Amino acid sequence: MKVAIIAPPYPLEEAPAPPLGVTYVAAAFENAGAEVRIFDYIVSRYTKEKLEEELGRFSADVVGVTSVTMNFFGALRIIQDAKSIDPGVVTVMGGPHVTFDAVETLRRYPEVDIIVMGEGEETVRELVPVLDGAGDLATVRGIAFRSGEEIIVTEARELIRDLDSLPLPARHLLPISRYRALGFPVSIITSRGCPNSCIFCLGRRMVGKKVRHRSAVAVVDEIEHILSYGFPRINVADDIFTANPRKVSAVCREIRRRDIRFTWSAFSRVNTVTREMLAEMRDAGCDAVSFGIESGNPEMLKRVRKGITLEQARKAVRMCKDEGVLAHASFIVGLPGETAETLEDTRAFAESLDILYGFHFLAPFPGTTVREDIDRYDLEILTNDWDRYDANSAIVRTSALSAEDMNRFVADIEAQHRANWDASLQRYYEGTASGKEYISVEGQLRTKIIFKILSEDLVERFGTIDPIRRADDGDDAVGMFCENVAAEVGGDRDLAARTVRDLVDRGLITFRNDG
Repeated sequence: MKVAIIAPPYPLEEAPAPPLGVTYVAAAFENAGAEVRIFDYIVSRYTKEKLEEELGRFSADVVGVTSVTMNFFGALRIIQDAKSIDPGVVTVMGGPHVTFDAVETLRRYPEVDIIVMGEGEETVRELVPVLDGAGDLATVRGIAFRSGEEIIVTEARELIRDLDSLPLPARHLLPISRYRALGFPVSIITSRGCPNSCIFCLGRRMVGKKVRHRSAVAVVDEIEHILSYGFPRINVADDIFTANPRKVSAVCREIRRRDIRFTWSAFSRVNTVTREMLAEMRDAGCDAVSFGIESGNPEMLKRVRKGITLEQARKAVRMCKDEGVLAHASFIVGLPGETAETLEDTRAFAESLDILYGFHFLAPFPGTTVREDIDRYDLEILTNDWDRYDANSAIVRTSALSAEDMNRFVADIEAQHRANWDASLQRYYEGTASGKEYISVEGQLRTKIIFKILSEDLVERFGTIDPIRRADDGDDAVGMFCENVAAEVGGDRDLAARTVRDLVDRGLITFRNDG
């Protein structure tokens, strides 16, 4: 059986790195005996014509896609295109959005044949032989499907107890050089599960309240595997990497025992870190930690069941600074009962920490407590347009604040950040930026250029070199390619050309020989 797994488009603002969920699912299909390809539309442009060409070459029996709420419609469009190209192909969707909206998705979108709910790896193991003709879909736990006019939801599947039993994510099926060119950290998980009860988060419902850990040996084996591809940086994407100090210490000790040199970051909570833990993480290569603080108002923290205090947040940030670990904080705008005063409390608290921080809008995803129990809260959800659930604009209002009020609040903060960026950009071009600032600005500019090159398939458009012209012009052929791309990208043509030439020199862009 041939299975095509789709990695749907993802915006640059969301730091598109090698997709973890997609590669776990692909590995599960491979482990179950299927022949698998990943059609990656994160670092290449999606068109129906391209999908038709790739499906034609591969002759897939199954097309699967994993999505979150914000790219659900993009993923759905690909499923719909696949069905129109080959009505006989079996389409499968998974991920947090459809897990909690399975029946409605099947009811509204006939192009979706099967939905995998929750953790999918064990479900895939049971699903493959059934799709191959050896069994009944109704016997597969953890799925929903259509049987005539009836929608069947099978028995829920237990969470996977032994995470070490899972095969490594199938990163070998990804366009590795394109992700290396983009340069974002590669995500890894050391555990699944979240013991907390934040009303805006899906973590606990999706992966359970009990934290299940991988062994330190398995984690570091995967780290070495990732580094072997040439990636220099890793992000630990656990809901809370620091939930268990003993497990954190075991991973850090194993990294040091093998004398592996790389940098990494992790998500954490302010009430789970200690000075000793941060020092041990730093000594193992960790240079940054992200904290979800959410609000600078104590009553708001209680209302959303965050389970932290502002003093714990201050202490955690102070310890990070003392131990040489960069701290980052995120805050949510539009929580239940939000007022102008609570937003100002949050702004003042964020500024007082003197660290990098960001504001995001509440996105009440299907499956979250805040959405399912909306009548209990001072909150109104304004849209079910899933494309707007990207946390980049307000889609809720409270009795005290409109969506426009919330948008203005964030726009004011972003204007300050933009002014700082504009000043840095000016110093960069004037040649007066400090070394650190110069590297930071050029790095961000290069990332935008590279993402445009990849996501718009500029290599495919301009990367064919006529061998006769190459013989006549020599290295000028590469120069012409650089000029073509620079003209398409716009902005700083010199930087665009230097960026392209660097990618060529590193072997991350290669030319096709036309003839």
